[in-house]
Amino acid sequence: MTEGNRWGIAIHTASAQLGLAKGDSPRDMVGRVWELGTKLSSDFHDRLSEFVYPLPWSAVQLLAVAIGPGGFTSTRIGVVAARTLAQQLDLPLFGYSTLAAAAWRQRQRAQPGEWLAVQMPARRGEWHGGIYEITAAGLVTHLSDRVLAPEQWETTIAQQPAPCVIVTAEADLGQDAIALLQLAQQDWAKDVRPHWSTVLPHYGQHPVDR
Repeated sequence: MTEGNRWGIAIHTASAQLGLAKGDSPRDMVGRVWELGTKLSSDFHDRLSEFVYPLPWSAVQLLAVAIGPGGFTSTRIGVVAARTLAQQLDLPLFGYSTLAAAAWRQRQRAQPGEWLAVQMPARRGEWHGGIYEITAAGLVTHLSDRVLAPEQWETTIAQQPAPCVIVTAEADLGQDAIALLQLAQQDWAKDVRPHWSTVLPHYGQHPVDR
């Protein structure tokens, strides 16, 4: 690492895991995952500082964060931290769906002509669902995140104009931090510069719904 390089940092806290990634190109990325559970709030900043070191914050050009769906408290911790850093450092902040990040990490599961139907368990036996296509230009969203009953989700998948490979995003979500950073660097290359104020948590369901 040299101070002259320009880097990106990604934060994924939509589950009990803390996932972090850093790098300045798709071929030069590193990630790390911690199983923090209820210690996420107390340990987050120490883990972030340890992970970023010895990279100076002045070398960072962009931040990325998972906005949910996911755990209410854990998702909020990551989004608030990313917004604060982006505001203080005057950096663009890229916010991506937990499902979109999962789709990108598992993009090789889709053959040419196939789409990825990403699902994650929601409350009351429902699914968080989103449908994505992998293209040469990157990730294309055909169905944005929404909560559906199992039968509605099955029908939605069946109605798509392309065959869908079902991907369940449930375990090891922290590993998707690298996918977040890859998506952000793709958008950065397209001259996208989102302001931190536009990035908000997406819970999918109200945290007190029963």
